Amino acid sequence: MKVLGLDTATSGCSAAVWEGAADRADGPDSARVTVRRSPPMARGQAEVLVPLAQEALAAAGVGFADLDRIAVTVGPGAFTGLRIALAAARGIAVARGLPVVGITSFDAIAHGVPAGERAGRFLLVVVDSRRAEPFLQLYDAALVPVGEPAMPDPSAIPGWLGALYPAGPLLLAGDAAAALAPLLAGRADLAVASGDGLPDAAVVAALGAARPTGLPADPFYLRPPDVTLPKTAGAKPAAGPGTGPGAGA
Repeated sequence: MKVLGLDTATSGCSAAVWEGAADRADGPDSARVTVRRSPPMARGQAEVLVPLAQEALAAAGVGFADLDRIAVTVGPGAFTGLRIALAAARGIAVARGLPVVGITSFDAIAHGVPAGERAGRFLLVVVDSRRAEPFLQLYDAALVPVGEPAMPDPSAIPGWLGALYPAGPLLLAGDAAAALAPLLAGRADLAVASGDGLPDAAVVAALGAARPTGLPADPFYLRPPDVTLPKTAGAKPAAGPGTGPGAGA
């Protein structure tokens, strides 16, 4: 199986080609992965992603026609950023008749943490929402999600976490993990994972190879967009000063 993984959900931008046996997608020795990454960027992923994907394919010695599926991060993350990879994935999939597998940013980050670092620990993935409230998802030591994704006020995070996991070894991962750590300084055996905390297209591709193709590739938001949709065409404005019968000259 050959899978193209794409990620632009946060401030990262990466593409990877996963090649291996479909029934051994999670095995460390069962695949060959070719990855291309850009430096972290707040914007500009739209210009960078497709060339990165083409470079990864060329380095792997395969073309778009050789792919079996596309895997892409669906969020949460930056509204504009995550839609860039989604649009690219859907475009390639339509052109080639390929399935697209959606992978959450939480799963991509969690599965990217080295097994030795998370051994025996619960893992809290913390994604920068570009607001005061980070995106959160807790996992147990086997990387099974605990509770639902959340976006609590920072002052409420210790209580939110305490209700799910009152005590025990805890590892923080994600691009907002270091910023959150001081809020949890009262917990014993707290650590922050190594690395930049960004989703990795190599992990996205590997998860996409292992998971069912029916997983949705739709944007996953935990909060509404920071934009207001235009009013429905033809809708009448609300009456106000200077409107209504008799208004005007």
